[in-house]
Amino acid sequence: MRSVRIRILATLLVLAAVGVGGWQLMPSQEDTGKAIKVGTTDVVTSLDPAGAYDAGSWALYSNVFQSLLTFEAGGAKPVPDAARSCDFTDSGLKTYRCTLRDGLTFPSGRAMTAEDVKYSFDRVKKIKSDVGPSSLLDTLKSVTAKDLTVTFTLSSPDATFPFKVATGAGSIVDRDKYPADGLRTDNGIDGTGPYKLTSYTKGTSAVLSPNGAYEGAIEDAGRPVDLRYYKDAATLEKAWKARRIDAATRQLPPEALAALNPSDPSTRVSEADSSEVRNLYLNTRSSSPLHDTAVRQAMAWLVDRERLAATVYDGTVDPLYSLIPAGITGHTTSFFDAYPEQSAAKARALLEEAGVRTPVTFTYGYATGRGAADKEAKELKRQLEASGLFKVTLKGYEWTDFQKRWAGGKLDAYAVGWVADYPDADTYGGPLVGSKSTMNTGYASADIDRLIKASQRYADRGKAADDFRSVQDTVARDVPVIPLWQAKEYVVTSEDVGGGQYLSDGTGVFRLWRLNWI
Repeated sequence: MRSVRIRILATLLVLAAVGVGGWQLMPSQEDTGKAIKVGTTDVVTSLDPAGAYDAGSWALYSNVFQSLLTFEAGGAKPVPDAARSCDFTDSGLKTYRCTLRDGLTFPSGRAMTAEDVKYSFDRVKKIKSDVGPSSLLDTLKSVTAKDLTVTFTLSSPDATFPFKVATGAGSIVDRDKYPADGLRTDNGIDGTGPYKLTSYTKGTSAVLSPNGAYEGAIEDAGRPVDLRYYKDAATLEKAWKARRIDAATRQLPPEALAALNPSDPSTRVSEADSSEVRNLYLNTRSSSPLHDTAVRQAMAWLVDRERLAATVYDGTVDPLYSLIPAGITGHTTSFFDAYPEQSAAKARALLEEAGVRTPVTFTYGYATGRGAADKEAKELKRQLEASGLFKVTLKGYEWTDFQKRWAGGKLDAYAVGWVADYPDADTYGGPLVGSKSTMNTGYASADIDRLIKASQRYADRGKAADDFRSVQDTVARDVPVIPLWQAKEYVVTSEDVGGGQYLSDGTGVFRLWRLNWI
């Protein structure tokens, strides 16, 4: 998923005082009706699940819609949510069947049936929004429904299909409220998740109240939540410092994260390893100045991730040398193996051998207001131009405009964060480098597509590791993308708010219901 979620290796929870008694960690009965204000820069692209494939939108979907399956905190496999049960019915992993829970109702009072599930999946594929999640359902051939049973027929074996069902792409909508062939455009949401959307102002706020009619995997529907959206990291930091919000996540400025003080009694800090990555995507089309593979390989010889992580991000991210991040089965260091050091001489030799005239001039696009994207762009421009081999023009765009520009193939190079849709290497395969990639670089490799398909045959996901290693070796050779860094997950809350460490853990679920007053 475009960021702008599996494994928590370490979480630092700063308590207001050493030796706080267990009774103090229980939710305060006096505050159960008071909304917890959560700030983020991850805005919502669309309230309609068929029209968005980004972290901000899916964070909201996790709370107001149900999918057939979901992920428990830290879980590696999906568990039933709107479904009572789900499973493959054949050893070939091409038929997947789910039975819905009894008694699920939409806000209108109408009972959910398997027809609503079929309708929800069918419309995602039919609408095929350029910034939507249809590419995630590429192996879905057809859906049939009868009473409370829904059956998915796949075009090829896909052991990862249950993971995809558990994502925002699997959000179940009321078929009476959402058009079959177009996006819903009002500010309403009709879902069956643990929260109801009480009010919404685009780019500003989403007010959520617990859904008393919710039935699913979550036992406690949580406290009322007021999601506040900020235009950039600096504005989010100001709101946090002024205590206009009770929690801040994704994303405070790097310097603010680096300065967090574990001994500050007024703040609780959760820091954890994350599966979020950021990559530099390169337009490989014949009309692009980066079409020649030698040009992209030369760029790979020049990018200094260590400096980027240290200077732009103040050590709050880790350099990344592969498509698949550390902590995910199949991770390698393919780019370090192919380009072990920065070398302008090797970059120059590549371009001279290919007969490429220098400096190669291209435009680098980025989304404004997203973390340190502006500083990152300037540092990458400096690194590439220092060699004398490239001339880079920087252009910043508002997030929605930025999405549409790369989806339309209008950018030469662009950096985008990617938050894992689910805890499996597959989420870094087809969506990023497959021939139908949502990143739309124009890159297509029959070898890559074959390896991705082959990896999906294994119910034992560890057996797919060799295929993913081969994928990463091919990507390092062809360079349609240059991995930059792997993030850490930071959540800060005031001393009277608990549960921040459970908010996000890389499973693709944003657990607002885990926040509580202490």
